[in-house]
Amino acid sequence: MDMFSAFSSIDYHSIRASTPAETAVKRLNGIGEVLSSLEMSSIRTQDDVARTLWALDTADKCVRLILTEFRTERAREQVVRKAKSLIGSIERAREEISGYGSRVAG
Repeated sequence: MDMFSAFSSIDYHSIRASTPAETAVKRLNGIGEVLSSLEMSSIRTQDDVARTLWALDTADKCVRLILTEFRTERAREQVVRKAKSLIGSIERAREEISGYGSRVAG
């Protein structure tokens, strides 16, 4: 099982949400968990590459949508920190898939 290395450091212990910020972080953790299940070894064709990139783009949009829910600085700080980490992981996964995608059969 060859997982995307970009998501290997995500903490999957869910938190009990008592504030909107904690709820958002829990959602972000869920997005990270779904993305971490993507496997490099399952990418064999350009269609597989396209589907994987679509999943990464969709996840990126979801993360950014969650960020828009927060207007106050205090709540936003915790969410922004987690979102930036996840966006960075998505960007690293895109780079990884781009390099891998050039080697798969079309």
